[in-house]
Amino acid sequence: MAGRPGFAELFAALPVAVVVVNPDDRIAHANALAEQLLNLSERVMLGQPLAAILPPPAAGDRREGQGMAFYDTEIATPHGPKIRVDFVEAVVPDHPGWRAITLHTAASTRGLGPSARGASARAASGAAAMLAHEIKNPLSGIRGAAQLLGAGELTTLIVTEVDRIAALIDRMQDFSDTRPLEVAPENIYPLIGHARRLALAGFARGVAIEERFDPSLPPAAINRDALLQILINLLKNAREAARLERNPRILITTAYRHGMSVAAAPGKPRVPLPIEICVIDNGPGAPADIVDHLFDPFVSGRPEGQGLGLALVDKLMRDMGGIVQYAREGSPEMTILRLLLPRAAVA
Repeated sequence: MAGRPGFAELFAALPVAVVVVNPDDRIAHANALAEQLLNLSERVMLGQPLAAILPPPAAGDRREGQGMAFYDTEIATPHGPKIRVDFVEAVVPDHPGWRAITLHTAASTRGLGPSARGASARAASGAAAMLAHEIKNPLSGIRGAAQLLGAGELTTLIVTEVDRIAALIDRMQDFSDTRPLEVAPENIYPLIGHARRLALAGFARGVAIEERFDPSLPPAAINRDALLQILINLLKNAREAARLERNPRILITTAYRHGMSVAAAPGKPRVPLPIEICVIDNGPGAPADIVDHLFDPFVSGRPEGQGLGLALVDKLMRDMGGIVQYAREGSPEMTILRLLLPRAAVA
């Protein structure tokens, strides 16, 4: 029988992001959720000044020997996107100068990998399967009956609307597909190039799609069809988001990100996610009231939106073992949808 868990196991398993700071104001420990939230591994953070990794809000208000708390505050982390958190700092009893910082946030689950949005995904899968069964069959009957009525404006309207609803149901059925995706080592650049050409020939015609690539990226472990669908969805979103800008901009970037990883499952080794693809636009970004739920099904920032595009992107990324993150970064700020994928295993 296994022995009692030690500090390392207990600390890593805490369901909240925790950073421990020593009397010199340097980071001494960071657990798994802190690594994910700050986009850095504990190894990289150890010994670094706290302000260089996690600038505390209003740090000057700290009183000696007392903790502090800031609720629903935004922190611009130097190595990742801005985060909105409840920042709580507590002193460690009997250890002068030592402090433990916890970061509580719903926003931190925007891109934290396979388990962060599992409940939402399962709910969407069940709803999709039920609705597809209960709605799609009657729709075919309605369409057939309308066609029997003969040509006419109202008949055409009925057929058009039935086809539109059937297409929506088809998209929802993507959530009920629980078959595992087959992944293989792939060069991501041909897929990015194909998605870009499709965009320029169709929905993004007339808009320049810039590229800033790291040419030395190794192969990623991906499913070709899934990644292509993801890229097309993100490029469509970017074009729609920037539609009211005088000079709409869409940018695709790639990079190798050291230190980014996720826990595949409780008790399992962490999986590095070093391959980064970003789709960036100069639109206004998502409304503040839906940012924390941006990847949930049926949540959209546009009145005409169905709220399925980003939810499907999230599902496909998780099925490939990766994550997707939303951020507003830069000066001036731009919207970034960041894909983080595993590197293909070396044969």
